[in-house]
Amino acid sequence: MSARRRLNDGILAGVRLERRIDPYVRPLLDRAVLPPVQALVQWWVNARRRDEHLGLAEERTQPGERAVAEAIARQMAQFVEREYAPGQAQRAGNTKTYGVVHGEYTVHGGLPAHLRHGVFRHPATFRAWVRFAGPGPLAPPDLDDNGVLSIGVKLLGVDGRKLLDEEPHSQDFTGITTPTFTTPNVVENLRLQQHVYDGTPVLYFLGPRHPHLSDMVMQALYARTHSSPLLARYWSCTPCLLGPGQAVQYSLVPRDRSRGSVPWHPPDDYLRRALVTALRERDVLFDFLVQLQTDAHRMPVENASVVWPERLSPFVPVATLRLPRQEFDEKGQFALADRLSFNPWHALPEHRPLGNQNRARRTIYHQLSRLRQSMNGTPREDPDQYS
Repeated sequence: MSARRRLNDGILAGVRLERRIDPYVRPLLDRAVLPPVQALVQWWVNARRRDEHLGLAEERTQPGERAVAEAIARQMAQFVEREYAPGQAQRAGNTKTYGVVHGEYTVHGGLPAHLRHGVFRHPATFRAWVRFAGPGPLAPPDLDDNGVLSIGVKLLGVDGRKLLDEEPHSQDFTGITTPTFTTPNVVENLRLQQHVYDGTPVLYFLGPRHPHLSDMVMQALYARTHSSPLLARYWSCTPCLLGPGQAVQYSLVPRDRSRGSVPWHPPDDYLRRALVTALRERDVLFDFLVQLQTDAHRMPVENASVVWPERLSPFVPVATLRLPRQEFDEKGQFALADRLSFNPWHALPEHRPLGNQNRARRTIYHQLSRLRQSMNGTPREDPDQYS
């Protein structure tokens, strides 16, 4: 094992130790440390950015961006092919499935005119599949890799032309439990994927030539020992359109604001068990919020390391996601997770993803989904048939 790999693994061992005590110190850290440290980090990030003088919802494609996206897809595909045998392939990101559950997504009535676009055009209720997952790129015991969780929401029965024709009746929304993405742009994302392949992801943040300390701190502020996927807040991290010339980010916030509890020696799949237990006992509600871009520089489209300031534009509730009480069929649900593909480009044109990270996702998600389903012999199927 190389010295770089040993250094990476030593740091991760310290992180895993911190996960044990995190539930006991996190409330204090969130109150006393998170707000001022985030403000300082964001000041530093913004002080180093130049104003690109873009308009609201305006994008700017970088030279060679498509080639970078293809390189990321190849790098992640090589990781999947190396780590997983045929029939056992998992996603290269958002890897460990905690559960796929059915739900209802209800668009509120009385929304202001500037928000009534796409699925928010009229009050309506859509059937939905919702996948809760861990970060990846592998699927170890939950306590070892639960700092950043993810959610994928697939609305069914959505009429209208889609940006990808592979799912003509779907609209997908995805999010993670941090307000910024791991990397600011696709060039840095490629560097991260190369580190992941080499087994040194921590050194992406600490490398002397290309350090990413601000991104590391932002991820650390929100990475925590989660007690349940149903008690976490999720952010889109990257924007999408909401009608012509208008960009938004979105967030899913649980109605239940309790923190839950984590056993001192939790089972390897304690997050799945928490999800199963909660949905066996009660309905679970999330508020779906959107944040309108009002300042093209302070709320950038092309830099995913910047938190859009809520003092410039607060989040506004536009819909409710209800997960009704249900019995969790483990075998069937995990088979469904293998067949479903969550992609922000499964979208109406009114919700087109924006920014270089999202433009790359169109290539990356599509190619990796095809690879995983080909390795497992689970061809893409119409998600409506499972409702």
